[in-house]
Amino acid sequence: MRDGHIHSPYCPHGTTDSLKEYIEQGIQLGYQSMTFTEHAPLPPSFSDPVPQKDSGMALSEVETYLKEIEKLKEIYKHDIEILKGFEIDFIEGYEKETKSFLDTYGPSLDDSILSVHFQKGDNGWYCIDYSPDMYEAALRDLGGTQKLYEAYYKTLIKSIHSDLGKYKPIRIGHMTLVKKFQNLFPYPDHWTAYAIEFLEVVKENDYTLDYNGAGIKKSHCKEAYPPLGLARQAYEMGIPLIYGSDAHAASALGQGLEEIEKTLLKP
Repeated sequence: MRDGHIHSPYCPHGTTDSLKEYIEQGIQLGYQSMTFTEHAPLPPSFSDPVPQKDSGMALSEVETYLKEIEKLKEIYKHDIEILKGFEIDFIEGYEKETKSFLDTYGPSLDDSILSVHFQKGDNGWYCIDYSPDMYEAALRDLGGTQKLYEAYYKTLIKSIHSDLGKYKPIRIGHMTLVKKFQNLFPYPDHWTAYAIEFLEVVKENDYTLDYNGAGIKKSHCKEAYPPLGLARQAYEMGIPLIYGSDAHAASALGQGLEEIEKTLLKP
């Protein structure tokens, strides 16, 4: 059992549960491997659109985060494989700063994720999974659900084609995050065409996918990222799927596992 998407007490919008608490809970759940993928600091020149400005961890804590995980890897080496990484945001126009961060810290990382949380409209940036209000503001700015879905998948494709250097993650996080509030803002007809085009790019570039259980627990989503149909399609295309709890608390490890199709997961 591998969980490739886990947050930590270094997340400013998460829990204060210690890394040890996460690890002990993972062992209790029968995990053989777990990757800490804390939200990397956002590019210095990017203005976080979230009111609390807490979408990424503080740059001043990065060294401490990495050193603490390295110590715990040694302590628990006979019990579980612990991997250290980041969830890296792809933000169009900020590639150079992201590459600089990866060039600095990439050599010490084991496993990371590349995700899209931020979408740009005519009036500014939006963190599309932050809240229904911010999502609705993005819809208004971009011109409706069809335009937002189209822009989101174009951005995901750009994330794969982007030059972020030799330490760029090759696993894409929660590829259907744009559906987080689907029960409030119904998805457009034929949205899967965008997703399938994206899967083709994933396959062409030998990337892998985060099969993320967090959406199942979100009250306005109630499905995995990606949902079962797309997960099966990715599997049939030969795209490796790696389970991610996307836990922001130790108690959230394993979330969604009871409902996703575990036979699709990469061994």
